[in-house]
Amino acid sequence: MQFTTEHDALRDTIARFVDGEINPYVEAWEEAQQFPSHALFKKMGDLGLLGIHKPEAYGGMGLDYSYAMVAAEELGRIKCGGVPMAIGVQTDMATPALARYGSDALRREFLAPAIAGDQVASIGVSEPQAGSDVAQLKTTARKEGDDYVINGSKMWITNGMKADWICLLANTSDGPAHKNKSLIVVPLGSPGVQRARKLHKLGMWSSDTAQLFFDDVRVPQRNRIGDEGMGFTMQMQQFQEERIFAAASALKGLENIVQATIEYTSDRQTFGMPILHNQVVHFRLAELQTEIEALRSLTYRCCERYVADPNDQGVLQLASMAKLKTGRLVREVTDACLQYWGGQGYMWEAEVARAFRDTRLVSIGGGADEVMLGIICKTMGILPGQRG
Repeated sequence: MQFTTEHDALRDTIARFVDGEINPYVEAWEEAQQFPSHALFKKMGDLGLLGIHKPEAYGGMGLDYSYAMVAAEELGRIKCGGVPMAIGVQTDMATPALARYGSDALRREFLAPAIAGDQVASIGVSEPQAGSDVAQLKTTARKEGDDYVINGSKMWITNGMKADWICLLANTSDGPAHKNKSLIVVPLGSPGVQRARKLHKLGMWSSDTAQLFFDDVRVPQRNRIGDEGMGFTMQMQQFQEERIFAAASALKGLENIVQATIEYTSDRQTFGMPILHNQVVHFRLAELQTEIEALRSLTYRCCERYVADPNDQGVLQLASMAKLKTGRLVREVTDACLQYWGGQGYMWEAEVARAFRDTRLVSIGGGADEVMLGIICKTMGILPGQRG
């Protein structure tokens, strides 16, 4: 990955934004279990940070995805997981298919205001009985005149309580599970949409997460993204950016936890010497930092392949590997570091405890570890039935 002065300038812009506009308020947002997404996104939109790799015609910067990856990495400086996750939904989960396949009219109506920070977006895939197994979702969108009439529910929807619209995956026919789904932009102020409840989570407290119900919700068929029946394929493509974002945004946060642990164990003494002076401690921290650098290299390599060709099947394997490694590594780092903090690490308000809670989601959201392993096995040709 060859970074330019433009990459460096973007890093600096985001770092200054995080330090000035986000981190000073994280404690209050965590306690309130929400953050002012519309106000914050508008500030980001004014700086162009919500459309880094989106088309210039709709207010984006038109840069390649390496710049978005750099942005995601710097968002890892945020002292909680909920805010960067909410930003990632806006930039890398709810809008990639719209930017790539949406009609001009649809992009002007929904993508442009999302890039400007005038609207908050959400992505609607998971359901109470269909999380990582996307093919099993039950929400339907049947044609009636020029409209779709949508019925069903969506679960664990990030930004769901405040979002202006949702990129919804729904069954639009009775065909095969991988060919009967479409992505539809649904304004969440539409009659029949019920934001049933704000979900209380283990971590990611500052990010609002909702359960949504759709009862005869009517939207124009022109709100469909791309061709009917291509929704599953488009969503699989959106997952690639989501997984690269997840890996990149974890890096700085992991490094911050390691560094905070170094500082804490340098100051805290047991048996007449700093905890850090125990070989088991400083060797372990060196090992963890090495693992973080290995994840960074994997993530950068995946991004390079994605920039060269978004349809490259090698990206599917590398993005799945990066997502899998991230989910495993965040658990390893936060658990090991929390141990060295002792009783202080077990305190709810401790930075390492928050990271322990927040990052546990990485092995679940955007495709569970087990799904990533299945994808990797498939790309290796070693699933049962693939070999004679």
